[in-house]
Amino acid sequence: MDHCGLFVGLTTLDLIYGVAHLPQSNQKQVAQELAIAAGGPATNAAVTFRHLGNQAKLMSAVGQHPLTTLVRADLTTQQVELLDLAPQRQAPPPLSSILVTEGTGDRAVISRNAVNLQIAVDQMSPNPLDNINIVLIDGHQIEISVAIAQAAQHQNIPVVLDGGSWKPGLEQVLPFVHYAICSANFLPPGCTSQSEVMAYLQQAIASPSIAITHGGASIHYSHQKEQGEIPVPIISPIDTLGAGDIFHGAFCHWILQGTSFPEALTQSAQVAALACQSFGTRQWLLSPIISDKSVP
Repeated sequence: MDHCGLFVGLTTLDLIYGVAHLPQSNQKQVAQELAIAAGGPATNAAVTFRHLGNQAKLMSAVGQHPLTTLVRADLTTQQVELLDLAPQRQAPPPLSSILVTEGTGDRAVISRNAVNLQIAVDQMSPNPLDNINIVLIDGHQIEISVAIAQAAQHQNIPVVLDGGSWKPGLEQVLPFVHYAICSANFLPPGCTSQSEVMAYLQQAIASPSIAITHGGASIHYSHQKEQGEIPVPIISPIDTLGAGDIFHGAFCHWILQGTSFPEALTQSAQVAALACQSFGTRQWLLSPIISDKSVP
């Protein structure tokens, strides 16, 4: 294994249902498919990073509720090491119920995130950055994230921000971020357009490398003095759940390979496109990776 990454943020238990269409009010519907897996942005990114041949550590609050047995079993299967921020917690983990529509791959999600599960810095394990080559932060554990990002900067460890959506407190993390990979839904305070988001991040990040993804549309990026647009693979998606998380995990892998920022984005889009062509967030892992430089 070439590198070791630390992924900081949310872990959920995902119940993923494949349906012909979304149910109407008071309608019962039998799902065509079902998958159960650990989920959350940092978690899916860690699984992807590990799948691409690296070591992955997940720093998240999981606890000891009976439902966490499913979470831990999945992480063990995927060979992701859990650094549990709440090892004695007895409450159920955040749950996500996800409906994936057949034919479009669109997903509808009802979830409980980490808003009421914020962990203090003193609950971290000692020396979490030992032997770490890259850090990804998804913003769901702000106090922990600020401390980790600041320490990573002092140790010259690159920090990647998964900007799925704006979360209060992220302004404290941004000064320590090296790569901000955001979705079109990431809107910092006062921002209503992509150009405003780019300008905000360029001011907030010391040496900004910024990308904004748009699902099946092109990725817009800014790196040093270069700005550009990267097309993504054209596919017929089966399930888009977790595509952004998988993109971020793949980006952590490719950027550590010494590839350029635009090339790392290109390769990550290929991995995410591969994942979208199977149901759930784990089935794609059975697809072969052709080589360390290309993904089918």
